[in-house]
Amino acid sequence: MSAVFDRILTINLIANTAIFYVAAQLYLLPLVPRVRPQQILVPILLLHSTRHLGLMFLTRGATFPGMAPQFAYPAAFGDLMTAILAFTAIPLVLRNSGLAKPAVWVFNIFGTLDLLAAITFATIYNAQVAMGPAYWIPAFWVPLLLVTHYVGFVLLGRRWQL
Repeated sequence: MSAVFDRILTINLIANTAIFYVAAQLYLLPLVPRVRPQQILVPILLLHSTRHLGLMFLTRGATFPGMAPQFAYPAAFGDLMTAILAFTAIPLVLRNSGLAKPAVWVFNIFGTLDLLAAITFATIYNAQVAMGPAYWIPAFWVPLLLVTHYVGFVLLGRRWQL
C-alpha cells in the first residue's frame, strides 16, 4: 500500500496542472488578443524569477535524507539558471528591446526542458519519498510553472508590437 501512497505526488502534479490549465484558459488566455504580449509576460517572468527556490532540493531540512543527487542537483541548478534567464529577460521585455523575444524564447525553452527533466529524474530516482517539506514545489509550483510556460509559448507565437 505504501507504493500507492508514494505516487500521490504524481496525482497532485497532474491534478494541479489541469486546474492551472483551466484557470489559464478561463482567465488569462482570453486576454491574449486584447493586450500586448509583454503585459502578460512580465508577471510570468517575475514568477519564474523565484525559481531559485529549487535550491531547496540541496538543503538539509528542506528534504529528507536520501534525496537522490541525480535528481536534486539538476533540478536545483536548472531552476536557478531558469530564474536567472527569466530575471534578465524582464528589462528587455519592459524596454521592448529587439532582444526581448529571443531572450524569452531561450528562457521558455530552457525552463520547460528543466521542468520536464526534473519530473523525469524525480520519477526515475523515486525522489518523491525524500521530498519532505520541499514537497510543495513539485505538487503546486511545478504545475503552475508548466502552465505559465505554455502561456509563454502561446505569446511567443504571436506578433509582438515593439
